[in-house]
Amino acid sequence: MTAAYGLRRQLVVSLAVMAIGIALLFLLGSYALFALLMAFSPSSISDDLTPSPIEAMWMLCTVLVALVLAVVTAVKLSRRIVVPLNSVAESLRRIAEGDLSARATTDDDSLGETAQLVRDFNSMAERLQHMAQQRAFWNAAIAHELRTPVTILRGRLQGMTEGVFEPTPTQFQGLLKNVEGLGRLIEDLRLLGLKDSGHLELHLELADLAAEVGAVAQAFEPQLRAAGFALTLDLNPQEVLCDPVRIRQALLALLENALRHATPGAMRIRHWVEGEMCHLCVEDSGPGLNADDAARLFDAFQRGEASRGPSSGSGLGLAVVQAIAQAHEGQASWAPSRLGGSAFALQWPV
Repeated sequence: MTAAYGLRRQLVVSLAVMAIGIALLFLLGSYALFALLMAFSPSSISDDLTPSPIEAMWMLCTVLVALVLAVVTAVKLSRRIVVPLNSVAESLRRIAEGDLSARATTDDDSLGETAQLVRDFNSMAERLQHMAQQRAFWNAAIAHELRTPVTILRGRLQGMTEGVFEPTPTQFQGLLKNVEGLGRLIEDLRLLGLKDSGHLELHLELADLAAEVGAVAQAFEPQLRAAGFALTLDLNPQEVLCDPVRIRQALLALLENALRHATPGAMRIRHWVEGEMCHLCVEDSGPGLNADDAARLFDAFQRGEASRGPSSGSGLGLAVVQAIAQAHEGQASWAPSRLGGSAFALQWPV
């Protein structure tokens, strides 16, 4: 397989070959011409600096042949360079006009720099198109998620104003619950926005993660117990470097996810350090996930088929968990649990 030449090398090689060809044309052609003239017409050779008619015609023909050779070489080489550049320029104009599906093409990958320019341009265009699609999706999803609580709040408040609903403590508790849900949604969106823009800051410190997890579990356990979950803790009392506020936020998101989607039963929170990695895992006893749901589990606004209902949440909880894990230079993951359900884990370097 012949290695592809770079653009600079091909220019040098082409010009060198053209120069050598022209030089050989003059040199060998001149030797052949004068040999023929010496053999058949010695009188045609000029004895002074003024060329004879035959010599002048030979020089003119040689110059014309050299010019043709130079033009053919230049046209052939420039076409290989200009065609992909024109394709990039045309695609740029289409993108500037709003057509993000425009792509540049090249039929010759041997010109390394030009072919790489086309590939880089197409990669940029694909990213722009993906970002535009993501922005449209996020705008629609955010509008959908905000519309429900705002509609409920507006309807209840309007009903109280018109006397349809009596302003009782129960009504106010319902309104407060919707406001709290709206506040969590806004905070989740803010966190994901900070992560995507690279401005999600962490306040790292050595923290006793077992104590942090225990505090979250103690605060959340009444809700779990009321829903039929039996929570157990398996914690390793060891200080690790992390942002304890963000880790508590991620753990709360995992517990809320289990509260919404898991089957009531045994639930376990584990924390351990293995090698250079710290692990925090929440396990439940069912029903688990299918392969399609697991593949897009940590994407924003994604919900499993079994969880599409009025209490299924915004679909941001696991995306927030992944954002926090990645901010710690780690990763969030899912695996089948030994309890029979799902095991959601965060791993980050110690």
